[in-house]
Amino acid sequence: MTEPDFDVHLQELRRGTIVLASLQLLRTPGYGYGLLEQLTSAGFPTDANTLYPLLRRLEKQGYLDSEWNTDEARPRKFYRTSPAGVRLAATMTQEVAAIAAATAALPTGD
Repeated sequence: MTEPDFDVHLQELRRGTIVLASLQLLRTPGYGYGLLEQLTSAGFPTDANTLYPLLRRLEKQGYLDSEWNTDEARPRKFYRTSPAGVRLAATMTQEVAAIAAATAALPTGD
């Protein structure tokens, strides 16, 4: 397998984890740029072109709530995980644990 193929597969694996990490981190309200920094610090690097459409989609699906903060010079949209998003995050966390356990139980061929 060539290195570019390797990177593509890792990117696909990480894409779903960004949803879970965002839902968990946004239990404390935050805005997009701050979330990008938090995700990177937590080991989930992503870019704005991935994150902002994801935030809009999760909001449309009812997993995030948002409100505009116009108290500062530049208005910012703050997001927070909705009750439905909390339930989704809990379910996703259980699924990730089950997948990790199932993966660990696979024979490695060593």
